[in-house]
Amino acid sequence: MATKRQKNVWSSEINDIIRGACGGFLFGIPLLYTMEVWWIGSLVKPQLMIMAIALMFIVVWLLNQTEGFRKRKYSGLAYQAAIDTVEAIAIGLVCSAFVLLLLRELTPETSLKESLGKIIFESVPFALGVALANQLLGDTRNNNTDEQATDQENNTTKNKGNELHATFADVGGTLIGATIIAFNIAPTDEIPMLAAAASPPWQLAMIATSLLISYGIVFQAGFSDQQKRKQQKGIFQQPLSETIVSYLVSLLAGAFMLWFFQKLTFSDPWTMWLDHTLILGLPATIGGAAGRLAI
Repeated sequence: MATKRQKNVWSSEINDIIRGACGGFLFGIPLLYTMEVWWIGSLVKPQLMIMAIALMFIVVWLLNQTEGFRKRKYSGLAYQAAIDTVEAIAIGLVCSAFVLLLLRELTPETSLKESLGKIIFESVPFALGVALANQLLGDTRNNNTDEQATDQENNTTKNKGNELHATFADVGGTLIGATIIAFNIAPTDEIPMLAAAASPPWQLAMIATSLLISYGIVFQAGFSDQQKRKQQKGIFQQPLSETIVSYLVSLLAGAFMLWFFQKLTFSDPWTMWLDHTLILGLPATIGGAAGRLAI
């Protein structure tokens, strides 16, 4: 019994961390594609770094007082919110550092001061997203088990005769979410700059990261009636196949946005289309996952 209870505690903790990280990606990814923040972070003084961490701690602590990123309900103890605030900031720092490494904005040649500045300034929206994840994106249908069970039964019955409609709904949600995010990033100069530094191994890492984050947001983080999504019956409605298809749809949306804003033309080589699209594919995929949550 003790071993089983310990496993449940660790499982719950891992799910909470995944939920927080996914919330951070949903809120923080657009700022990671902003070169002005890279420049500010690389030039910022240590005093401002400390001030940024202090302000971030206060805001995240206040957000954690209401609900935070865990499924448990707070008992009003300030130290619980403080512990979760430290964890939320840590998740934000780790996630922002990982993405900056993936984008080659942090390299072994980058100085420690510059690296810390970039990570701290980029982690602010990530930490806010972690703190807001459960409050804004959590499953609100868990409060009424009977109603949820009835809804799932009715939806399952509908999907048996309406698989095509369910598939088109997911594709449409992915396309809308990916287009909204890509529309804001595609016209900027960051995409060509990042694409120039992305070698094939880093492009493969970008693909893997995009798929993992998309899967985590939709099927692992506990957002927006996750169990119902896993039970959907459609052409591509298995978690793995849905994640792959949604990623391809997000890439198409990203490529179209790059062409729309004349960052790519049909005379450009296919390798240029590939590296630019893969770079934009990460935020587009996260937007597509958010779009699927909204339907």
